[in-house]
Amino acid sequence: MLNLENHNRSRHLEITPSNDPWDPIVSLREYGRHVLTSVEMTVTNLCNMRCEHCAVGDSLVMKEPDMIPLKVMLDALDRVEHLRTISITGGEPTFRKQTVDEVIVPLLQYAKARGIRSQINSNLTLDYERYEKLLPYLDVMHISFNYTSERDFHEVGFARSGHAVNPDVAYRMYNKMIENAARLSEAGMFISAESMINYRTHAKLPEIHRLILEMGCRRHEVHPMYAADFAEGLPVLPLADMRRAIHSLLDARDPEVWMLFGTLPFFACNGNAEDAELLRRLRREPNVTVRNDPDGRNRVNVNMFTGDVYVTDFAAIPAFGNVMDTGLDAIFDDWLNNHPLNQKVNCHCDAAGCCGPNLLVADMYYKDIDFKSRKAITL
Repeated sequence: MLNLENHNRSRHLEITPSNDPWDPIVSLREYGRHVLTSVEMTVTNLCNMRCEHCAVGDSLVMKEPDMIPLKVMLDALDRVEHLRTISITGGEPTFRKQTVDEVIVPLLQYAKARGIRSQINSNLTLDYERYEKLLPYLDVMHISFNYTSERDFHEVGFARSGHAVNPDVAYRMYNKMIENAARLSEAGMFISAESMINYRTHAKLPEIHRLILEMGCRRHEVHPMYAADFAEGLPVLPLADMRRAIHSLLDARDPEVWMLFGTLPFFACNGNAEDAELLRRLRREPNVTVRNDPDGRNRVNVNMFTGDVYVTDFAAIPAFGNVMDTGLDAIFDDWLNNHPLNQKVNCHCDAAGCCGPNLLVADMYYKDIDFKSRKAITL
């Protein structure tokens, strides 16, 4: 059963750089071990875009089956002892109005009633009314923003469509996204815009940041792009270029706006002078945080069509449980303690505030490194 006192207390704390309930380091320090505090739910495999960097592109369909009963999912959430956050993802979660009305809004209402923080991942390109329905309940609207122009949006957002997309159609969607973001921000929605650091964006991040500020977004998230699944054929950005991109963004950013970095491939135990310099800068910059990856540390993903449970919403790792027959805490504990993939990266350095690399980072840049045997340098 949920600890309602703790949840309701945290509910009243504003989400700020010093209070990020999605970061697994928070619960790790509180409980002395990783516990399940976050559940992500995939509510659709439909999308009106086909972005080249999309991690779940291989799962997208034109028609999808029936979902598991919503009550099954709510009952599963009820039984998560330390639940603090939920995330709703897809596809484009708002693609169907029926999904908004019958699944998303009830999940958000449940979260708000239980003192659980909520986030939805959306491209914000559809009609405003779909998003307006979420205003009374939603904590964070998370969008991807990797563009400096309509042309960028057209090239990136429809790179994997399999057919030509009229530029005018893409341009209208781009402008609708910007209009919706500005309007929702003005109405009080916390919008967090995420930019990928990749071969297209690494030299454009300051300009992308400027456009994000113009939309009124409360937070700019920055994550390296890892070439996985749907995006596995894209070029891998060298670490030196990634470091330069982060420094240039920090040079140009508005220091009054929260900037959150995630899944960075730089660690205090690397012993690399340039990595250490970057990490020190990230620590001292105002309103900058580095979030540990929640996936597999304090979060699992549930596919709402099958009930299958994954370590992340892109299913490169096979499902390791199902909510139809097993509680999420038990599924998570089995992953944490017994799954061989988790044992490779399940390390923690409290001095560095680090929960180790996620599986993609370890596989792409540190294939033969045993992080459990390393020591952090003093930052």
